[in-house]
Amino acid sequence: MRRIWKPYEMPSRRLVPGVTAKIASGEKMMFSLVTLEPDAAVPEHSHPHEQMGMMISGIMELTVAGKAQVLSGNEIYLIPGGVPHKAVAGPAGAVALDAFAPPREEYK
Repeated sequence: MRRIWKPYEMPSRRLVPGVTAKIASGEKMMFSLVTLEPDAAVPEHSHPHEQMGMMISGIMELTVAGKAQVLSGNEIYLIPGGVPHKAVAGPAGAVALDAFAPPREEYK
């Protein structure tokens, strides 16, 4: 199993228009380094995986179960499995590091 990833060497995976991710996965958890272009949006969706993330740069409006919050700095968020959520980047874009448990099979 791979144990070291260098983000600058990893391929980007397009999630939706204007949103890419670099994926690192272990057996029981997964990291997703997500880059959102200015004003890019991740449409509302849900998945059974628990998701925890941390803002790396920029501003992002995160809506979880209908409640919107603007995140910036190194703020950390938690999205329980099965809960609808969406995100919209600010005018300068955003970068966030998401962790999923268990790993999302469709991202491997």
